[in-house]
Amino acid sequence: MKCIAVDDLPKDPLAAASLFHQHWLSHIEHQLEDGLDVVITVPAADHTHRDWRRAITAGLARKHTPRRVNMVAGEGAALDATVSYLASAPGVTGQYLET
Repeated sequence: MKCIAVDDLPKDPLAAASLFHQHWLSHIEHQLEDGLDVVITVPAADHTHRDWRRAITAGLARKHTPRRVNMVAGEGAALDATVSYLASAPGVTGQYLET
């Protein structure tokens, strides 16, 4: 499983979604097209970011089936534990998780 750390996202949810699409989406899709499962890590954010994060994760998972795609928000040990769990959970895909 490839872990892709997305950082430096703006606090505004529309700006963050735009930056993600402009700078990260094609890189992530290339990894999936190369046959890798992907977990995307992002910084914690308030509730206004949940919808775009859920939508992009679910959309990528549907588009690139059978590859697995998940997104985890947070930092530190909780983030590491969640990423580790996802690496060993072959049935989990299309999920946005907050730690």
